[in-house]
Amino acid sequence: MRLFAIDNDNTITAFPAAEQIPEGQEQFASEKELAKLAANWPADRLANVWNSFAGVAGFGSDLKPVKKFTDRKTAVARIWKAIQKLDTPAPQETAPVAPQAANVAPKKAKATKAARTKEGASVPREFSKKAIVLEMLRRKEGATLAEIGKATNWQNHSIRGFISGAITKKMGLKVESTKQEGGERHYKVVN
Repeated sequence: MRLFAIDNDNTITAFPAAEQIPEGQEQFASEKELAKLAANWPADRLANVWNSFAGVAGFGSDLKPVKKFTDRKTAVARIWKAIQKLDTPAPQETAPVAPQAANVAPKKAKATKAARTKEGASVPREFSKKAIVLEMLRRKEGATLAEIGKATNWQNHSIRGFISGAITKKMGLKVESTKQEGGERHYKVVN
């Protein structure tokens, strides 16, 4: 029977011998021992441990992320069942694994957004705040922060961030910023 260890980052690792477990990690060899450890953990740590397995290749697509468990007993049982896959070698492995090698639960990959080109920028929905701001910025005289703020109910820093991020960077439009005689700044889309 293999031993399992969990570190402070909730990474569970399977070890063939107790001597190989790094110092400072909690160790367990059975569901009962895991339950004893989990009794001292905050409830959200159980969900974090489970979510580190959920959706990861090799653990099955039936493992779905959770916000919380109904009780600790259910959480421990589900986590124990999932980590049993760490104890068995992957079916595609043909060469024996060195005894000191440890199986580690893989970290869940972060979702990435597909890159968009300036030509493929999204078109705002009609009557959305994005569409309203774009319409105001395309006027001959442009728009001030106060005018945009009144139309969208946004704060000035949100308006500046929207112009910089959504309009300039994502949509690829050029926005001209000028200060008028009264000290008020006008923003305008330049063709």
